[in-house]
Amino acid sequence: MTTAGFTAEEASALAQVDEAAIVRTLLELIAIPSVTGTAAEAEIQHDLAGRLGRLGLDVDLWSMDLPGLRAHPGFPGAEAPREEAWGLVAATDDGGDGPTVILQGHVDVVPPGDPERWEGDPFVPRVVGDTVYGRGACDMKAGLVAHLAALTAIRASGIRLRGRVGAHFVVGEEDGGLGAFGTLQRGHTADACLITEPTGGTLVTANAGALTFRLAIPGASAHACSRDAGVSAIDAYLPVHRALARLEAERNTYPDPLMAEYRIPYTLSVGTLRSGDWVSSVPDLLVAEGRLGVRLDEDPDAARAHLEEHVAKVCASDPWLRDHPVEVTWPGGQFAPGRLPAGHPLRDIVREAFADATGRPGPRERGAPYGSDLRLYTAAGVPTLQFGPGDVRLAHSAEERVRIPDIVDVARTLVLAVLRTAGTR
Repeated sequence: MTTAGFTAEEASALAQVDEAAIVRTLLELIAIPSVTGTAAEAEIQHDLAGRLGRLGLDVDLWSMDLPGLRAHPGFPGAEAPREEAWGLVAATDDGGDGPTVILQGHVDVVPPGDPERWEGDPFVPRVVGDTVYGRGACDMKAGLVAHLAALTAIRASGIRLRGRVGAHFVVGEEDGGLGAFGTLQRGHTADACLITEPTGGTLVTANAGALTFRLAIPGASAHACSRDAGVSAIDAYLPVHRALARLEAERNTYPDPLMAEYRIPYTLSVGTLRSGDWVSSVPDLLVAEGRLGVRLDEDPDAARAHLEEHVAKVCASDPWLRDHPVEVTWPGGQFAPGRLPAGHPLRDIVREAFADATGRPGPRERGAPYGSDLRLYTAAGVPTLQFGPGDVRLAHSAEERVRIPDIVDVARTLVLAVLRTAGTR
């Protein structure tokens, strides 16, 4: 080892990390408006396939069998309508028999929202000082660029790997994990996986889950001038809403130590309410949709049952709902929790790689309160953690942004982590 903490071979690869190319590539990828489920989601997969092919990697680009995946009992759910989905995997093959490692990231982004909240077009990226602004800059095109930069540096250095490194670039993460699920179903697995979701300088070794739920609360219609002859579904919903708040508090009483820093580690949030179809009619239906946080190591079926039990108790104690119970269904994304196995060496490999690559202390470990593709890879037996550029609090927000030095740090960390996991010849 050198005094800097890495070998001469590692130093050669690190010297190939190109900051100017990182910025250029990020701007190009943000300019592709790859909103979940849109045609641009497929467009960016083809763009990335070309980039990976030019690195001399073996590329597998395929049109996913959507009906077949949706019919699979393990399908993770989806919310965005789509007519196509493309899988993309590219890998080195230097003829060795060492460990394999995946560099994984999702290509889809959420819609930009109100354009008035952005300074300019959210898909025309801006560079201000050392920061890049644009939809997807943080979540997670900066992470994709870090993967590309690390792969480019390793290939440019001429190092031959004892094992293999593969890029899994997936669609549909934002609405359930279709892309990762389809990729794993195709047989693309490995000995370890690094996902570059924005982790704010920390090492995320566990994710909570998140389940989309829908509540249909019945009422009885009547003319508004005689509203006492009907039952407002809005009024009927209110005790249910209060019960959901109590359920959230109960489920957050004793959080896992990895989640203890969050005020509400496992949130239960109602995101949409729809009721009524005429202003002078008593509404006869209210539909509430939201997300239920799943605790680390909790079976999603147990979490579903917990919510359904609380709703049933409310119905049993309410004069109207007792005979007109709330209907609970589970559409959309269904994110199970997941975590890196205790004692797995990937944790220390990445922590030490960051310290050696940057000269700063290794990142602290924590869990994340949101669902991600991590749970699909860990469920498939692939030890996985997240370490990527950007702050998740800026994800999905107006004026989404990421710092260029953070991308460079992650790219350099990935170079060392890959070389130390796959080994060199």
